[in-house]
This record gives sequence, structure tokens and C-alpha cells, in this order.
Amino acid sequence: MDLNLNTDKKGNLNIGGADTHALAEEYGTPLYVLDEERIRENYQRIHQAFYNNYQDFKIFYACKANTNLAVLRILEKEGCSIDAVSPGEIYTALMAGFTPDRILYTGNNVTDEELKFALETGVRINLDSLSALERLVQLPGADGREISFRVNPRVGAGHHDHCITGGDLSKFGVMEEEAVNAYQKAMDLGLKPVGIHTHIGSGILDPEPFKLAVHTLMDTAGKVYRELGVQFEFIDFGGGMGIPYEPPESLLDIKKFSEEIVGLFKEKLYQYNMGNPTLCLEPGRYIVGDAAYLLTRVNTVKQSYRKFIGVDAGFNTLLRPTMYGSYHHIVLASDPLAEPTQNIDIAGNICESGDLFARDRPMPQISEGDLLAVLNAGAYAFSMSSQYNSRPRTAEVLVKNGKSDIIRERETFADLTAKQNLPARLL
Repeated sequence: MDLNLNTDKKGNLNIGGADTHALAEEYGTPLYVLDEERIRENYQRIHQAFYNNYQDFKIFYACKANTNLAVLRILEKEGCSIDAVSPGEIYTALMAGFTPDRILYTGNNVTDEELKFALETGVRINLDSLSALERLVQLPGADGREISFRVNPRVGAGHHDHCITGGDLSKFGVMEEEAVNAYQKAMDLGLKPVGIHTHIGSGILDPEPFKLAVHTLMDTAGKVYRELGVQFEFIDFGGGMGIPYEPPESLLDIKKFSEEIVGLFKEKLYQYNMGNPTLCLEPGRYIVGDAAYLLTRVNTVKQSYRKFIGVDAGFNTLLRPTMYGSYHHIVLASDPLAEPTQNIDIAGNICESGDLFARDRPMPQISEGDLLAVLNAGAYAFSMSSQYNSRPRTAEVLVKNGKSDIIRERETFADLTAKQNLPARLL
């Protein structure tokens, strides 16, 4: 994990050229701060690494990581495409300026209404089951549509059981052994298969399981091509590239990773004589994960049976530590490189025992009123936030060259009841 944090002359943590204390004063806390240049750098790094080895390469940003319109617009301008997993994500991507041909919709357990919406918007549809296939062809506008299938290989990986999306226990995709039948059925029903897709999990820092998934999917694609003659326009290996959350972890060597993946990809293309389809990846966390910080104010220092540092954020703001047991590095914004002097618990303000950002965390001296920064809060943070305990969702700010823009207004109490209605009998 790169702890080369930027500071100003006062020693305060600096994000994108902006002082965190000034941001907290202007916008309040808790507050998400996104670094625009870091988003661009992450995208360009992975794109260039793969493009250097295979020019027909596309990135489909897994927007479930962060769907803020500003984030999407940054990536749209970079030339990115979108991996959408819901009609809402399709809608948001279209609002951000993506054209339908740059959106791949991969739903799971989809309703007919969701399939209808995907058809009407003109996005490409990546089918997750034979059930979805059979229902899709019954809808207006389905005849002749280009589709692909998500294939579930017997390979899974991820930082937590809930993040493993391939293998025997996964709910996603068609089994690799039924792939030929799925593609044959799609053609028989009047659809045009043009792609194949897989995704084995997220938070992956070891390339070996990813390489195994590539090997498996390419063999499946080769079998479909040889038996059915399907000419693949694209082969999509999904996302899952992780970022280092804990200090001992290192950033994925994307240059070496791309060389190994592309090398295996080319080898299999040659083996099965499949031509030169587009190679696609769907990074989400890798692009936005380390580009945002959660700023939260210490309001309570409490010596109980343990020492608790209470802050004004909770798992309604950042769910990952509670949901996955995830580690997020936390620093004192006034001295981010301060040496630890104690082991403490950092607790949120939600009325749940599991609302902890850290347990027994080595930290420097912390006082009430101090500002803390939670690192790597760009992916699956705001997108998983809620109004639990009737707490309005927090604001998001985008910074570049020291200038900040509010890209999501802080919710108010009025937003908590904005969509509620009282029946007439209760008035």
C-alpha cells in the first residue's frame, strides 16, 4: 500500500492540492473527497498497460463501484465504456453521456421489465441464464439483437466469500459445460451471439486465479467457435483487480499482469484460430478505489472497558468494514504520518454493535475535534451507503489542482421522508 500521502506546509493531509481541514470546514463532515487526477491516472495506467500488448482493447468501468455522474463523466471523456448491472446504472451512464454501444448490461435474476428497458435503450445485453434468454426473445425488439453470455467457470477468487463470483457456489452465469447449448439456443431463437464474458470475483491481488479464469474462458470460447462457428467480436474477462488496503500489501504490477493475461489470450486465440476479437476488462475498484477519502470528525473519546474513538460517520456511510470485515487505513488529517502510540477502537455513530471502522488499531494520540481521513474510500463506499438510523447521506466533493466542486449535495432531514406518503385515514 502506498502511504506516500501529500501534505501541505502545515503538515495537514492534502488531497488533489486541497487541504483536508479547509474542505471539512467548507463542506462539513462526514465528507467524501475524490481526486480527479487520480481517477484519470488509474484509468490511463491500466489502459496503456494492456494497449501496449494488444491494441484492440477496451475498458468497461464497473460502475457499481461509484456511480457519481462526475466520476462517470471523467471516464466517458477518457474513452471508457460501462459495465452496468442494473437498469438504474444504464440510466445513469446514459445521463453521463455514454452512448448505448458503450454500455454492456450484465444483470442477474433479471425481470422482464429490466430486459425490456435494456432492449429499448439499445445497450448490449450480456445474459446470465437460459431463463433470461428464453424471456428476452418474447419481448418486442429482441429479434436479431446482439447478445453475449456470462459463463461461470469452476474458478473463483476474492477478498471475502461474498465477493467470489465464480465457482460451484456462485449464483452468477451459465455453467461452462452448458455454454455450447446456450449459444446454440440463442441462435435458434433468432439472436446474434457476438461475445463471451466471465467474472470470478473482486479484490484480487494475485494474478494466478485470474489467469486460470482466462484459460478456462478461452477454452470455452474455442469450443463454442469450433462447434457452432460463433465469431466472437469481444471476449470479456470481467474485473476484480484489487488495490492494496493494508500497509503490507503492494499495488498490483499491472505491466506484468497485462503481459501475462494478453500472452495467454493470444496463445488461445492462435490455438483455436479465433481471429482478433476485442479484449475487454471491467475494472471498478482499481480505477476509483484509492481516488477518494472519507473525512470524519472525532466527537467522542471514551474510556470504557476499551478505549473508543467515536466519529460522526458510521456504516451507513462506509459499510465495507462491517459487511466484509474490510480494512481501511485511517490517518490523522493534521499529521498523517504520525507514529502510533496506542491501540484503540474507532467506532461510528450507528446504533449497532458492529458499527466499527477499526478494532485494536494502532493510532497516534487522538483528541475530540480531530479530523480523521479514511483511505481508499472511492469504491463501494457511497454506492453502498444508506439512510439507516434516519441519517441523511453525506456529500461528495471533487478536487483538482486545489479547487473543489460539490458533486453531490448533502442530504437533509427532508430527504428522509421525501418519497413517503401518509394514507388519508391517518391524516
